[in-house]
Amino acid sequence: MIASRSIASMIVLALAVMLGAGCQTMTVTQTVEDTTVINAQGEIEEQQLLDVGIRVFDPGEISDKDREKKGLTTEIRSAEARYIPLVLRDTLQKTGHWGAVRVVPAQTHAIDVLVAGKILESDGEVLALEIEVSDAAGNRWFRTVYEKQVDTQAYANAGEGEVFQDIYNRIANDLYRHKAKLSAERVVNIQRVAQLRFGESLAPHAFEGFVIADDGGRYQIQRLPAADDPMFDRVMKIREREHLLIDVVNGYYDKFNAEMTDSYFDWRKARSDEAAALREVKQKAAGRYLLGAAMIVGAIAIEALGGSSNNDDERSSSGTLQDVMVIGGAYNITRGMQISAEKATHEESIRELGESFNAEVAPLVVNVEGQTVELTGSAEQQFHQWRTLLSEIYATETGAPAPPTADDDQLPASAVK
Repeated sequence: MIASRSIASMIVLALAVMLGAGCQTMTVTQTVEDTTVINAQGEIEEQQLLDVGIRVFDPGEISDKDREKKGLTTEIRSAEARYIPLVLRDTLQKTGHWGAVRVVPAQTHAIDVLVAGKILESDGEVLALEIEVSDAAGNRWFRTVYEKQVDTQAYANAGEGEVFQDIYNRIANDLYRHKAKLSAERVVNIQRVAQLRFGESLAPHAFEGFVIADDGGRYQIQRLPAADDPMFDRVMKIREREHLLIDVVNGYYDKFNAEMTDSYFDWRKARSDEAAALREVKQKAAGRYLLGAAMIVGAIAIEALGGSSNNDDERSSSGTLQDVMVIGGAYNITRGMQISAEKATHEESIRELGESFNAEVAPLVVNVEGQTVELTGSAEQQFHQWRTLLSEIYATETGAPAPPTADDDQLPASAVK
């Protein structure tokens, strides 16, 4: 009888060891080489400073699998679509290679160089961005995918910095290297084309024929307006107003980011921590359930084997072992339930955080060409209303049909509420 009980105990113990080992997983950490940003050596002549516009990013698609397993939401991606361009903006500004660097809510011809981006992946551990850069003359500078993977230690080392800063540094360096290849004449040409294309977007008839596009979408200057052209002077003043409006919009974005940065950093850190846990949480929880069940089954088996014994000591020993296994089994089952509950609580907090990102800015009152208008809605919607207003004003004055506003195309769906 003792031999039978010993064999049963050994079987249960071996099962427990195997199940316990199954609760552990190896964590593989990939280290990405650091990238130092290239800063300007000395001041650059003002006429050689190109203005840069960074569009609010395309948030990309979130698969049903990522929604379920990673707790990713469209609200968080929408916030990232604004956050990432701002980090890139600040990185470019600090290099000293550029003129004004602004985040623009939508397409505009008021900018010399336009950066468009799409979020391919962002889950706290991995950030992958597709970046496309082009200039006002229609030249595509480059289109590149940037990707970086970090671990939880990276967040501990980041302090108040951006944990994925290497990506922004690499983008900034690629932008600088391309600009460095441009001659002074080409830089001036890009600036002039930007001015003329902006004028054409507002008053097509007045600026018709100044620039034409070839089959490849590259713009060539055919003629320049006279130095004292009143329409050109007027349009350039409106262009300055648009720059000021974009600066106001950037103020909205800055305020938005200031309110969400800490929570977003914590969310990404938690997602990084959780990513490792998620790789084992189901296995760990299931392992604890199975381990607990196995221990209880073992206890029942011992009871069955020991219950027929006439030896009081053996029955007492069996009872003690049985109690320990039942208690241990119950603990493992309870712990498995706690892990699942903690995961559910964390995912709920992520959803609440995502909802808080979806804030709208205050209405903006603008005066243009003698008209006072209140712009409402999100920053992107306010900019769209501004461009529509300008088009309608110039259409009324010239009697020509209003041209399509420059920001009508490819406005990110997440940006319009």
